[in-house]
Amino acid sequence: MKNKKTILSASVLFFLGTTYAFGQEKEKDSIKTNNVEEVVVLGSRAGARSKTDSPVPVDVFNIKETSVVLPQSSIGQILNAVAPSFTSTIQTNSDGTDHLDPAQLRGLGPDQVLVLVNGKRRHTSALVNVNGTPGRGTVGTDLNSIPSFALNRIEVLRDGASAQYGSDAIAGVINLELKKDIGKLTGQVSYGGNLTPTANDHTGNFDGQNIQVDLNYGNKIGNKGGFYNITWSSQFRNPTFRAGAESGTIYNAYNAIEKRALNDGVNLSSLFSNINNVPNPQQLINYIHQYAQGVSYFSPQFQNQIQSANTIGVLQGLLKGDVTDQELAYRGLDRKDFNMQVGQSKLNNHQLFANIEVPINDNWKVYTFGGYSFRHGSSGGFYRKPNQSRTFTGLYSDGYLPQIGTDIQDLSLSAGIKGNWDGWNVDLSNTFGQNSFNYNISNTGNTSLRFASPDEFNAGGLRFFQNTINLDFSKKYDVWNGINVAFGAEHRYENFKITPGDEASYTTYDAAGNVWNNTSPRGTDFFGNTLPGGSQVFSGFKPVNAVDKNRQAVAAYADVEFNFTNWLLVDAAARYENYSDFGSTFNYKLASRIKVTPDFNIRLAGSTGFRAPSIHQIYYNVTSTLFVTSPQFPVGRLLDVGTFSNDSEIAGLLEMPKLKQETSKSASVGFTYRIPSASLTFTADGYFTRINNRIILTDQFLRSDVPAAAQAAFDAQEVNGAQFFTNAIDTETKGIDLVISHNVRFSGLKLDNSFAANISETRKVGDIHSAGLLQSPNLEKIYFSEKSRVYLEEAVPRVKASLSHTLTWKNASFYLRNTYFGKVTGADIIDVNGDGVVGFNEHQQIGHKIITDLSLAYQFTKNVGLTLGVNNLFDIYPDKNLTASTNNDQFIYSRSTSQFGQNGRYVFTRLNFNF
Repeated sequence: MKNKKTILSASVLFFLGTTYAFGQEKEKDSIKTNNVEEVVVLGSRAGARSKTDSPVPVDVFNIKETSVVLPQSSIGQILNAVAPSFTSTIQTNSDGTDHLDPAQLRGLGPDQVLVLVNGKRRHTSALVNVNGTPGRGTVGTDLNSIPSFALNRIEVLRDGASAQYGSDAIAGVINLELKKDIGKLTGQVSYGGNLTPTANDHTGNFDGQNIQVDLNYGNKIGNKGGFYNITWSSQFRNPTFRAGAESGTIYNAYNAIEKRALNDGVNLSSLFSNINNVPNPQQLINYIHQYAQGVSYFSPQFQNQIQSANTIGVLQGLLKGDVTDQELAYRGLDRKDFNMQVGQSKLNNHQLFANIEVPINDNWKVYTFGGYSFRHGSSGGFYRKPNQSRTFTGLYSDGYLPQIGTDIQDLSLSAGIKGNWDGWNVDLSNTFGQNSFNYNISNTGNTSLRFASPDEFNAGGLRFFQNTINLDFSKKYDVWNGINVAFGAEHRYENFKITPGDEASYTTYDAAGNVWNNTSPRGTDFFGNTLPGGSQVFSGFKPVNAVDKNRQAVAAYADVEFNFTNWLLVDAAARYENYSDFGSTFNYKLASRIKVTPDFNIRLAGSTGFRAPSIHQIYYNVTSTLFVTSPQFPVGRLLDVGTFSNDSEIAGLLEMPKLKQETSKSASVGFTYRIPSASLTFTADGYFTRINNRIILTDQFLRSDVPAAAQAAFDAQEVNGAQFFTNAIDTETKGIDLVISHNVRFSGLKLDNSFAANISETRKVGDIHSAGLLQSPNLEKIYFSEKSRVYLEEAVPRVKASLSHTLTWKNASFYLRNTYFGKVTGADIIDVNGDGVVGFNEHQQIGHKIITDLSLAYQFTKNVGLTLGVNNLFDIYPDKNLTASTNNDQFIYSRSTSQFGQNGRYVFTRLNFNF
């Protein structure tokens, strides 16, 4: 801790000291300041302007230059490190979300930030985040499908922009600008891993090894400025392991006897399929008597009780007891052998991206860009222990750790023509994108199939397709200090598809191995517990879940920018959109920049915005079939539980309203200030966003909890529990962004300093919009649960700041960054203060931390360089979970927050080359 504070203090003093010194020495000949400002195109259709002259806040990150020294390599992790208003961390034990990190801007949802590539709308992921992570219920953009090595820079517009760019741009817009380099081959070969005492389930050493190869090549096409630029990237990432030692019960006495029988070639599970209807009960009893004598740690008294038991019922009562420690010793196993895989998932990622532009003549050019990526991920679920009924010990005497495999394919292609026609800049384009998730569940089983169960299942998949046609016009007029007029139209087609899995991945079978029909006897374990159906850890999509739905949207916009004088700029934009599935929306924006002095600007903006419900949220559904016994069904019955689509019959019977657009009102005010003599730039922006009718995913409404009228609807559809997407809440977000940048050049040295901070707060305001037959004060905690509130308001840091320095001298570059992550709140409701009472909103607070990154790059020749670096130099971890949240010491750190992850120190080396 002392070293960490020393590094941070030195970093601050270095920043302030160099700023002061170079401001004082401005007249010396040896000092050369860099007054060339970065320009931005995002947020305005009038062309490029400097960041400080923009009427709205835009960050620019030069990825091409900084990729040499940055410890992070994926777009999401790079932005999480360098952009305080952006949050994204690797998730764990969250099914498909393990392989697609939800990304948020200004604390709003992953689906409330629009992503562009070369200024064109990027399609979203096929995955719906339905697990317990920040962004639950949302559909974001898969930033991991785009290689960061293909990027020239990233622009982040931190302001509502729906009136300019359409749906999703409530929090802002991220534009990924592709490289245009020609005439050389550049590449990186990186190797790294987590060197930390907590590696390998807290036994130490090294895990999470990561190998990445990036290649980029570009060349000219013709002699009029045409080019092509192609990037290939391959990543091979091993998992990390951060579980403690499993502290719960693992084996019961029956498991011990069963193991002794197996060692002698007798499988007790083969003697019955339903313990209530054993063909030869005496044979089973005799075997238990015989092999119980082989369990040496059973006491004489316990052995006598077993030998005296002459019925299966009596034996069931005797053999439930826990014998975990003794049985582990007998089998030569350790509690860690039953750990979950907690940490980052295993990932193989291959990406190909291209950017091509060819002039036709002096006025027109054609262009195309896009890529293909294939990502295979594998993550662990919850361990299936031998003393659990979901584990068929006839095949798995020690249980098993099921694996969720995902094959993620992403395809995109944009093509267009742009040029000048009678003074108008014209751009006609078509952008296609498709993302698919296919689930393959391995090292698992359908327990109800017993011995006939496969150990691998195709569980089905999701696919999202989007095609966007844009036609844009813009023209500058020499009126006042310039007027820019822009207008255009857009047509977007979307398709969402759910493909069912193998029959065995979702079906429950009876004791005879046939599909259970609600009346035939079910298979059971020795203690009479029914054996669950479907593939363990992730039940497949059923044919009834299959959908293939389309929708279309058309839009028209106008954007006029007035430069009334050299000190007053006003930008006005309006946009109309109509969706085939929910109707139309009209939005506007007004922004202004007032130049008080040549170096001091005031900027302000106000806008309305919207986010159309994603087609996934309208039609996504996944259900499981469970055996339920209740007063209504005293002998038990198969009932559905799960997520039902907004257009489902059960939603209609419950009078759930159709999804509609989220609407927003945003306002921001800020200033920019430059001190050219010291190469200092300050920007500060305060913002406020009100979102009405925000779409959330409810918790499960169980039949027993709902009013009588709703119970009738549940019974009519044979449903026991249901959750829905619905426009249920209103929220307000307010905050401030601060950015200070400084650079200087002197005597061969180049120094860049940057400080950036974001302080934000999101709150639910007003009443919950419950509706239909579920409209009841008692059900509001299910509509929007306390856990959901934490995911929305407190699971992401409200304060985040970074202070970075890059020092370059001759062939060497030194990079230092300290990032402050504010406190977050765990979603679990537990007894935090230890008073024996669990309050309805009692949660663990996870404290703030500072993460230090350090790297050194050296260019040995003009063609070859080497980088050595460390992410999280001081091996900082989040606060440990309280015992109640650890799931038997498996989750040492929270898995329901988005701070900086739980992998610890990452060391890496990177070979850089160009030819």
